[in-house]
Amino acid sequence: MSLESRLDMLAKGWRGPLVAAVIAFLCGLPGLMAMPPIDRDEARFSQATAQMLESDDYVAINFQDRPRDKKPVGIHWLQAASVALLSDVENRDIWPYRLPSLIGAMLAAVACVWGARAFWNERTALLAGAMLGSGFLLSTEAFIAKTDAVLAACTTIALAALARMYARHRAGEGPVSWRTKLILWVAVAVGMLVKGPVVLMVLLLTLAALWAWDREVRWMKDIGWGWGLVLILGICGPWALAISVATDGAFWGSAIGGDLAPKLVGGHERHGGPIGYHLLVAPWTMFPWILLVPAAVMLAWKQRGEPGVRFALCWLIPTWLLFEILPTKLPHYTLPTHAAAYWLIAAAVMTAPQRWSRIAGVALLGLASLVLAGIAVYGMTEYGDGPDLIWTLLTAAVFLATAIAGGWMIYRRTNLQTVLAVGVVGALGHALLVGQLMPRLEPLWLAPRLAMALKRTGLDPQVGRTPGPIETAGYSEPSLVFALGSRTGLGGPEDAVRALSEGRPAIVEKREQKAFLALMKAQGVPVDPITRLKGFNYVKGDEMDLTIYRGLPRATDLARQPAAATPASRGPVAPNVNREALKDEEE
Repeated sequence: MSLESRLDMLAKGWRGPLVAAVIAFLCGLPGLMAMPPIDRDEARFSQATAQMLESDDYVAINFQDRPRDKKPVGIHWLQAASVALLSDVENRDIWPYRLPSLIGAMLAAVACVWGARAFWNERTALLAGAMLGSGFLLSTEAFIAKTDAVLAACTTIALAALARMYARHRAGEGPVSWRTKLILWVAVAVGMLVKGPVVLMVLLLTLAALWAWDREVRWMKDIGWGWGLVLILGICGPWALAISVATDGAFWGSAIGGDLAPKLVGGHERHGGPIGYHLLVAPWTMFPWILLVPAAVMLAWKQRGEPGVRFALCWLIPTWLLFEILPTKLPHYTLPTHAAAYWLIAAAVMTAPQRWSRIAGVALLGLASLVLAGIAVYGMTEYGDGPDLIWTLLTAAVFLATAIAGGWMIYRRTNLQTVLAVGVVGALGHALLVGQLMPRLEPLWLAPRLAMALKRTGLDPQVGRTPGPIETAGYSEPSLVFALGSRTGLGGPEDAVRALSEGRPAIVEKREQKAFLALMKAQGVPVDPITRLKGFNYVKGDEMDLTIYRGLPRATDLARQPAAATPASRGPVAPNVNREALKDEEE
């Protein structure tokens, strides 16, 4: 049986969406299981969800004692349900918080197939969904516990439903069933509960572009505006009212004035970039399918009058341009448009790409592969050690093999074989990078290492040997709070000394050591330096040198106790004494 026949069998009926979902699942799973919690957004989202579970307050969104008034509550509810069903909040495992993102990536792939079938055959639709699910951006967002993979699912579902309405209109058929309209508006409502008005914005921009191109609005009146808006109010309204009451309206002022508005007027939180930024990073966000993007551009130009191509362009271009114009930029912002791009790429697979588009595609894939291989090598040289070398070489080799295989096969004009080879090798490279190499670069993952060191030395308050919470000075990333617990102190040297005087452990970074030691000496607080860890804070770009301290009884307290109460082997230690216990964890 030929490859085409096998692909047609897989694409038929319910099997096509299922295959796309399985591909998205397999591409997102390695990172979901292997990657430690990522600073800062993922750790903040996960910690806020953990506090919901701990407090049984599912309205307010807080990070420790501070309100986190940035995004709506939807993703936290999904994460909380996942943790409650599959784990326990005390375990601090990150994978159940990530599961909604993985499911979101799978649903996005399914919706991509469903929408593409309105315009193209089942084989093309399956290719589009498989490419979306295995693309570098979605398969990365699939293992990060934040909003973007779920947002991609909601946007793709809503626009796929709209595409089916548009296809029936262009074919002169009657209106779609009420179920398709219901799917559209439920997706919009859930998307708004997850990340505000982004889904609605994409929908309205697509409709505006279709109106400008076709000069027809009659079919747009029949998509269920009235009861659709009522459905949005029914799904989003109760929480919107509850959070308004709980915060006296402060949530909306912070979300709009403190988060949304700054993104519209400047590079918010230093995430700026020039117009064209998203186009420049496309070789990596669309890896490995950047190989076929030039062919898709040519197809889009030649077949722009075709309903499917026109709809995809009206979905893709206005939203992409808006994100290019906005001053705040991050690579994942364009993810809600990727399904439309993969429709065009999948449609281009069955064409005969011209020589210039093949050359351009190979050049773009080669550039992306070289950079990804270089990242793997750089990560090893900076943060790895000897045992990581094999995974570094393997990861870099697979990325380079993606470009070689794609270049060789596209010049042989074996289109389906090219897709199969590039997809498998590219997905393998991504799995090796996030499932094996990056988790092994231990200096990058300070919070999990600190948590393990505390458990190993018996200083984790959960073990029951020492009171909590743990205090830190000089290192305050959200992943540390997620790892050590919601009450973890993020103060300064004064708070660390106070914690030690109360018998609680403290973690002090080298930059705070001088002030910490001076305060300790002035207050007569004896401490025991237990272990030392070095690493790299990739958020701030700082080398970190952290020491874990255990508090000891003061000399005045010891004088009141029988001599046997103090173990002879571990008396009070002067802070300037270099003890053997003060050593790097890596040693």
